[in-house]
Amino acid sequence: MVAGFSLHAGVAAKRGKVKKAKALDEPQTPTERRASMTWAQRLKRVFNIDIETCGECGGAVKVIACIEDPVVIKKILAHLKEKASPEPTNLLPSVRALPQEERFG
Repeated sequence: MVAGFSLHAGVAAKRGKVKKAKALDEPQTPTERRASMTWAQRLKRVFNIDIETCGECGGAVKVIACIEDPVVIKKILAHLKEKASPEPTNLLPSVRALPQEERFG
């Protein structure tokens, strides 16, 4: 005789309250999995970029616009390029080799 001490035992108090496990759905194809991913999930998975968390304070970030029109993107980038400060090029003196007569006398 086998003694049972689980929910399947005849005298278990919670026997009638246990739900049967759902049958597993058919596994999703890779195409179905990609289709169900959001852009935020894709960026995090591929580039390890979390656009839903603020990099400075760690708080939640809300996306307010998604610009996809190439013309608008070019206008925005051109505007930002105009506003960007020019890179300082004259911080260091130009490098040049010593004249040969100074090196070899």
